Amino acid sequence: MSEAVIDVLIPTCNRAPALAVTLTALASQTRRDLRIVVSDQSDGGGAAASAEVGAVLRYLAARGLPVAMLRHLPRRGMAEQRAFLLAQAAAPYCLFLDDDVIIESDLVERMARTMLQQRCGFVGSALHGLSHAHDVRPHQQAIEFWEGQVEPETIAPGGSAWERHHLHSAANLFHLQRRLGIGPDATRAYRIAWIGGCVLFDTAKLRAAGGFDFWDALPPEHCGEDVLAQLRVMARWGGCGIIPSGAYHMELPTTVVSRTVDAPRVLL
Repeated sequence: MSEAVIDVLIPTCNRAPALAVTLTALASQTRRDLRIVVSDQSDGGGAAASAEVGAVLRYLAARGLPVAMLRHLPRRGMAEQRAFLLAQAAAPYCLFLDDDVIIESDLVERMARTMLQQRCGFVGSALHGLSHAHDVRPHQQAIEFWEGQVEPETIAPGGSAWERHHLHSAANLFHLQRRLGIGPDATRAYRIAWIGGCVLFDTAKLRAAGGFDFWDALPPEHCGEDVLAQLRVMARWGGCGIIPSGAYHMELPTTVVSRTVDAPRVLL
């Protein structure tokens, strides 16, 4: 396989079965110039010791997709975990993908295509929570499309643009894309406050904005580190979401139990 253009960076901790599902979806991507890097903070022998992950790693090898399974301990919080992953990135683009996300086979290709069109700092694909498939919330389905090129935006918690995040709750985006009849061949970029779980960055721009180097200013128990990094990139180069999304949340219990320290509210 040719040199990777996209590094897929996956943080994981004690979620071997979910990680196996996430990795399996990557094996079926239409975009093949990928390298997968997993930063594993699981207990015991780690995720690679599980039968499920081991089987998928063999499958990925057979499909010609390189995977680096890295043990990264001790745990110092999610920001440090992401900083470690970013340090491993060698490709022009890096996709931060959570270990409990299923993505459609053409999603990485569509995200990369949007990145090339927009030349912005990042492109995200918000997660559908399909346990809410029958929970329709029209009042949370407002969307602002980018007409033309994505531009830098300065967004702060509590501001009017912050309300955009409601579109990504439950299955709101899933319902909206079905109502609008937007298919993969008509992928559109839209304005966001932030996006979680599946975000493709221009690696150099993420690093230039500081990446996750703020990790040592936070206690190990924190949240919102991905949000803070996106807000910093967005202020300089812009960022967007794409519809249709093509990313699905497994809706497992969170591994980040304490959320009293929210990175953007503390450090922005």
